[in-house]
Amino acid sequence: MRDALNNQLKTAMKAGDKRRVETLRLINAALKDKDIEARGQGKTLGEAEILALLQKMVKSRQESLEIYQKAGRADLALVESEEIAILTEFLPKQLDDADVATAIADAIEETGATSIKDMGKVVGILKAKYAGKMDFAKASGVVKAKLGG
Repeated sequence: MRDALNNQLKTAMKAGDKRRVETLRLINAALKDKDIEARGQGKTLGEAEILALLQKMVKSRQESLEIYQKAGRADLALVESEEIAILTEFLPKQLDDADVATAIADAIEETGATSIKDMGKVVGILKAKYAGKMDFAKASGVVKAKLGG
């Protein structure tokens, strides 16, 4: 993943694509911050952590995009949407709602979850199997509803 980011950065610099260069540099800076944080705890960043970071960056930009659109700032909204497009290139294809529902049902069955107390187990399995492929905030809400919370 890191090599792909660095290769994309080099390509964008050669092509003179300023937006892409800026976005890829933001990703690299965020990765370095996470690396430093992880190193302090004696860990290294894995693929799942990198995907989670990218998802967080996309979500942040989506929130900003909504705010800019409501405020009528088309120029800033365009910047955010371009950055979202670049960030999503590095994320795996997101599961659709039907696949998310199936994954949740399978995780509930696998853990034998029967009440809201078991929600952590179910979400833990989902995060292990589907890192970077689903929005866990939405999935948690669905799990909570299915377990009667």
